[in-house]
Amino acid sequence: MNVQELMHSIGIQARDAAVVMARASTVQKNQALEAIAEQLLADTATLQAANEKDLSAGKSRGLDAALLDRLALTPTRIAAMAEGLRQIASLPDPVGEITDLCTRPSGIQVGKMRVPLGVIGIIYESRPNVTADAAALCLKSGNAAILRGGSEAIHSNQAIAQCVRVGLESQGLPATAVQVLETTDRAAVGELLKMKAFVDVIVPRGGKGLIERVSNEARVPVIKHLDGICHVYIDDQADMDKAVAVAYNAKTQRYGTCNTMETLLVAEGIAAQILPMLAERYLQAEVELRGCDKARTIVPAMTTATEEDWATEYLAPILSIKVVSDMDAAMSHIRHYSSQHTEAIITENWTRARRFLNEVDSSSVMINASTRFADGFEYGLGAEIGISTDKIHARGPVGLEGLTSQKFIVLGDGHIRL
Repeated sequence: MNVQELMHSIGIQARDAAVVMARASTVQKNQALEAIAEQLLADTATLQAANEKDLSAGKSRGLDAALLDRLALTPTRIAAMAEGLRQIASLPDPVGEITDLCTRPSGIQVGKMRVPLGVIGIIYESRPNVTADAAALCLKSGNAAILRGGSEAIHSNQAIAQCVRVGLESQGLPATAVQVLETTDRAAVGELLKMKAFVDVIVPRGGKGLIERVSNEARVPVIKHLDGICHVYIDDQADMDKAVAVAYNAKTQRYGTCNTMETLLVAEGIAAQILPMLAERYLQAEVELRGCDKARTIVPAMTTATEEDWATEYLAPILSIKVVSDMDAAMSHIRHYSSQHTEAIITENWTRARRFLNEVDSSSVMINASTRFADGFEYGLGAEIGISTDKIHARGPVGLEGLTSQKFIVLGDGHIRL
């Protein structure tokens, strides 16, 4: 069987499984998640043995220490995967929820019902835990899933997939509801992106190169974000202590995440007071600072920021800093350079704060809070499938509700239109 035939077969099985998953009860889905969690814990030794094959192969291929760390499955991480499944089981089931039900003048009742999307294709890299998270979110939201992990985690992902199959079958659900591709052939990704007859949406999780390829080649809808160029604006009516704490955390709590601040904007009226304090803390944390001319006048230790810096997602201990005249100038900069992921304002002026909320067009907009809060867990969604910066269907962290859509329902009693 060639890759095209393989993917066609997988697509047929996923579409058939999606029909069964859409009618599965909440109890059935939750018990399947619990069964998968138990199987992961019972198979800890098996999972680690499979993972060791991937780690050995990764070392021989010269993967760096950071990638090997993301790839590793320790007993602690396996336990965390199991706990994540149980947390998803504890979340409310969005499927079947009826909202906005009202009676029309004709006498019919009109409302909306939340339903699964159908078949979700997920393409991801490195972390094997994504296999469990993605399977769980698709399962709980009543969808079927086709998962394609990175070749560097092929053995780990297949071992996790076996646990998922056991859990599904224990509750009478089709094992094909979650299919983890066994082939490492890159052509399989190309086929998955074209399977309009079988796949309802694609979710890429990984580096910019992967997301660009998926966005350019996909012939089915894509839920994605390309960059995380996040901004924090310190207003001239900010509380100094709050501003220093938030701006420091937004950059240094973790460097390699999409919700880490990459550009700090500071109002001219407060810059001379706050920038030396912030610079001292950043430099102690070995963060490289790149500033505009005004910022460098206040903190000469900064190097000069270029036009490219304002448009760069560093994912590293590097920070661009710009002094702006006021909030309007800050919002103008954000409009020009933002990737529409997450922006924050630090201010005690709530009129300005509300303007910032209203006028900044990003998937998350915050007042007096670190951009690092922009994820599904912190928002109470449980695990997330990813973050979307698109404006249609899902926006921001995508949890269970983002993996469903709504259809109109009409309740009548023999009503006819006159």
